[in-house]
Amino acid sequence: MGKRVRADFFLEHVREHGTHFCTYLLGTDMEMTTPAGYRLMNWETGYGDWVARPDFTTLRRIPWLEGTALVLADAVDEETGELIPVAPRTILRCQVERAAAMGFRVMMASELEFYLLKDSYDEAHEKGYRGLRPYGWYNEDYHLFQGTKAEPIYRQIRNLLSAAGIPIEFSKGEAAAGQHEINIHYAEALESADRAVLFKHGVKEIAYLNGLAVTFMAKPHHTWTGSSSHIHLSLWDPAGERNLFYDPAGTPYHMSRLMQHALAGLIAHARELSLLVASNVNSYKRYAVASWAPVNAVWGRDNRTCGFRIVGHGHSLRIENRIPGADANPYLAYAAMIAAALDGIERELPLPPEYRGNAYEARDVVRVPRTLAEAMVEFDRSAFARQVFGDLVVEHYVNMARVEQEAFDAVVTDWELYRYFERG
Repeated sequence: MGKRVRADFFLEHVREHGTHFCTYLLGTDMEMTTPAGYRLMNWETGYGDWVARPDFTTLRRIPWLEGTALVLADAVDEETGELIPVAPRTILRCQVERAAAMGFRVMMASELEFYLLKDSYDEAHEKGYRGLRPYGWYNEDYHLFQGTKAEPIYRQIRNLLSAAGIPIEFSKGEAAAGQHEINIHYAEALESADRAVLFKHGVKEIAYLNGLAVTFMAKPHHTWTGSSSHIHLSLWDPAGERNLFYDPAGTPYHMSRLMQHALAGLIAHARELSLLVASNVNSYKRYAVASWAPVNAVWGRDNRTCGFRIVGHGHSLRIENRIPGADANPYLAYAAMIAAALDGIERELPLPPEYRGNAYEARDVVRVPRTLAEAMVEFDRSAFARQVFGDLVVEHYVNMARVEQEAFDAVVTDWELYRYFERG
């Protein structure tokens, strides 16, 4: 969300102060309605204004739009200048600051999967999102030739995003027809989350300008492989010179005690914080056995069936969280991961045994919630979430989930018609 501002007006009026936006933008749904239940924004408060204050460390040229630059902003209260506590970027900032106070620089990266469609967004809408045409007709995981067919668009995405300060490492075919993955180079947590947000926005715009569409839905169709957003995490010293997860003498796999405690925290809190990682109804359709999406919060070295996969060597040693889908809000997902890891470190949580083999068959372990409704209950009753994020944030996002779940529950789906129309 944002505004387009003429350059001269920006320099004269917006650069120092920012620009106003209606408070409802942080308390709405995808249809831009004004649902009840939000403490900070409702009809009683009059839906006033907050200020979008530019963060000039995010300023970048947008090369796929003529004469355009973009700057991200923090949501602040105009009277006090304080950050709005429920804003996703604020929530991540707080966890980054908490880590810094403990002597850690948080390094993170996202690798995002998506589907490229031959339909434009307009055509997809006109078709009721039925009969969509993926850019291909067979599993293209690592396929160079299938990637070549869509290389004109993928080349634009790689080069234009890199030119916009979102450094792309590589792109590759993924495990379904028309599915692709692109890896963004790692950075400090806030910068990395900014890159992931801008990546998704930029890919959509570039696709649209080429008469195509992409989707970052976690599960666009029940027969399609889900799209992930694997998130990588490591903690470094304040100077950013040494990966504190790596210990040459550490066992197993040269993991430091710090890394083991952090990983234990991620596992311990995976279920109760899942709402921040998988925030809508469709998110939970992706979690299925033998689907490349995990169902159990267990860990293993280079094991893609686990929720947490240990990868890298030496100072590249890190934790890959395979639970988030491509639909995840990067700020919320990153914040949840940092909060859980820091709690594991603070309390020196013991690391559960490594899961060896097919983690889809694991029993008596932490399981990812099966539905948004289940995740909402877990987050609402989480004493840890309330301690680390505050009651206001927990109540805000529980209400977000409730609004989304109630909207879904009120709709008669195609599945119900096929199943019950004649035989019900």
